[in-house]
Amino acid sequence: MSSKRENLLSQLKDAFKKFEDVMQKEKNEYMRDSAIQRFEFTFELAWKTMKAYLEDKGVKAYAPRDAIKSAFQVKMIPDDARWLDMLEIRNLTAHIYNEKMAEDVYAKLQGFLPLIKKLLDNLSA
Repeated sequence: MSSKRENLLSQLKDAFKKFEDVMQKEKNEYMRDSAIQRFEFTFELAWKTMKAYLEDKGVKAYAPRDAIKSAFQVKMIPDDARWLDMLEIRNLTAHIYNEKMAEDVYAKLQGFLPLIKKLLDNLSA
């Protein structure tokens, strides 16, 4: 395994733990906002880790959507549609301007934990 890939995987594990931890806290405005931020960090590391893994296999992925589709093809992730939903939510997080939007995003975050956990399990095997 390349050192870049190992480093990214380690960072992803740390980010996921923090994301998972904040999702277990009692929700208030600050925990919600923290969870959204932790999700952003975790998602960025997830797709970059997929990209590094794919590059080690000779597959080029230049953007998150490319990485997700290729990761699905090599069975790194079991469900590209849910990962693509996650990407759409990640893209929304840069444009959260009101409470309703923040609440809508937060409501989806819990469902992303198992997807990221499965990726970690697959990459750590």
